[in-house]
Amino acid sequence: MSAVELNNIVKRFGAFTAVEKTSLSIPEGAFVTLLGPSGCGKTTTLRMIAGLLDPTEGEIVIGGRRVNDVPIHKRNLGLVFQNYALFPHKTVAENVAFGLRYRKVPRDEITRRVRDALELVQLPQLGDRYPKALSGGQQQRIALARAIVIEPDVLLLDEPLSALDANLREDMRVELKRIQERIGVTTVFVTHDQSEALAMSDRIVVMSNGRVEQVGAPEEVYTTPASEFVARFLGASNILEGRCLSRGPEGAVLEVPVFGTVRVPSARAPHLGGAGPAKLVVRAEKLILREAPARDALSAPATIEAVDYQGQAARYFLRAGDTALQAINMIDARPFPAGAQVHMTLRPQDCAALPG
Repeated sequence: MSAVELNNIVKRFGAFTAVEKTSLSIPEGAFVTLLGPSGCGKTTTLRMIAGLLDPTEGEIVIGGRRVNDVPIHKRNLGLVFQNYALFPHKTVAENVAFGLRYRKVPRDEITRRVRDALELVQLPQLGDRYPKALSGGQQQRIALARAIVIEPDVLLLDEPLSALDANLREDMRVELKRIQERIGVTTVFVTHDQSEALAMSDRIVVMSNGRVEQVGAPEEVYTTPASEFVARFLGASNILEGRCLSRGPEGAVLEVPVFGTVRVPSARAPHLGGAGPAKLVVRAEKLILREAPARDALSAPATIEAVDYQGQAARYFLRAGDTALQAINMIDARPFPAGAQVHMTLRPQDCAALPG
């Protein structure tokens, strides 16, 4: 059963179309991420689900009920925003209890549900404090507790981790996913951060210029992108333009610069038709650098032009003839230096193929 359905949703602001003919089905209990760059329409889509914006066209269905004309306070949704929106003059417990008091829940039940929510976010001892006395991570958890204490049908999260520092963001995304799985609430999460989307989601909806580019499980979207935009936005990729020489049940044969003939398995070329212009997608971490050619993979010589040291790994900027590439490799002892001559090795099964 779908918890949320968007049927041909359009949102215009004057002459500008922010969301164009979007249809989407969000399964019950799933963690679905709307991913894309700023201005792609993901937050506008979330705000239409929430009832903060009215769609120009189309239909929004939540729990089997059309909600286009239903105000936000009657949709039973939990919302967490980027700035958390906690009331500074209320204690933590009062902030968490706000939605329950609005719904006229009995006092004893409010006390119990607030206690349970604070325990769920692992902050049971902070009920008497005020938001200004909390760290950013604690405020984020309190905002989450306030959203889930009302037992919403759908939880909507609009870039809730973006204000946190890098280490805390990683901790909180693990914690957020743990809580979501424990309570089983359908969750729609908006982010521009690819690592968050890959780590947390059951399904990723990649958006660009108001349109949905691809919907799928994280591994599917990452390994088999449906477009060049998805390939470039979701991770670091090399896109080699060439030609598809043949396409059969077992895969496609591409002719591309640097590596020559590459046989891409059919599972990695679902969006490719027959012979003609084509593109080979090579993820940067799948391009392995060696001192000598590999016998069990495609190899090509290259020169390292620059090195971006990242601790456990290094990002290499390479030149092979007229072609610029990049590789991200783990460091065993020390990274290759700039100027080094190396051999790039590549397995065809690690590539994907797109139409030219």
